[in-house]
Amino acid sequence: MNDRNSLFGRSATNAEPASNVIDSDARRVLRNTYMLLSACLAFSAVAAGATAALGLPGPGIIITLVGYFGLLFAITKYRDQALGVGLLFALTGFMGYTLGPIISRYLSMPNGTETVMLAFGGTASIFVALSAYARVTKRDLSMMGGFLTIGILVAFLASLAGIFLQIPALSLTVSAAFVVLMSGMILYETNNIIRGGETNYVMATLTLFISIFNLFTSLLHILGFVNRED
Repeated sequence: MNDRNSLFGRSATNAEPASNVIDSDARRVLRNTYMLLSACLAFSAVAAGATAALGLPGPGIIITLVGYFGLLFAITKYRDQALGVGLLFALTGFMGYTLGPIISRYLSMPNGTETVMLAFGGTASIFVALSAYARVTKRDLSMMGGFLTIGILVAFLASLAGIFLQIPALSLTVSAAFVVLMSGMILYETNNIIRGGETNYVMATLTLFISIFNLFTSLLHILGFVNRED
């Protein structure tokens, strides 16, 4: 199993060379990852829907960061045990809870439903397209790892600055950067699984879930800004 730690619970490192033909081990990891990812996305969506329906307030930036990084650390520590799967659901449910108030705010805007659905459709389309490309390409995409790791760290710090300094232009720029970075992470991680560089489906699911979550919220922010400007 891999023991690579980063903002996503693992850092990007070189994968073993391989062709675009998926061997049985990689196919198993990919299948388990997609099954667990589907369950986590569904659980997160239920948590977000319940939070929005009940009108619960957001947990705030401090609780969000403590909860996120605390669960991230715990998942990484127990990734080889059944507890790791339970902690993964705890994280995805918690992130769904934080997403509920955000979706409620956008739904209350003019054309809010269309904005949310466009963000959802855009996220799904990007994920499917990039996953399909990662499965058929013969290229080794491990060279993207260093750029993605540094880019995500810089964008994360910039996002915190945008929150505390209340600079709309900075927040919009960070959202655009996250769209690019999360798209790259989906492409990289899927290719990494296929080429045998990632053998732990808990960590693979964690990376893909966080990428999808951030991609969706970033698209939502951009589309919401465009909607307000119309």
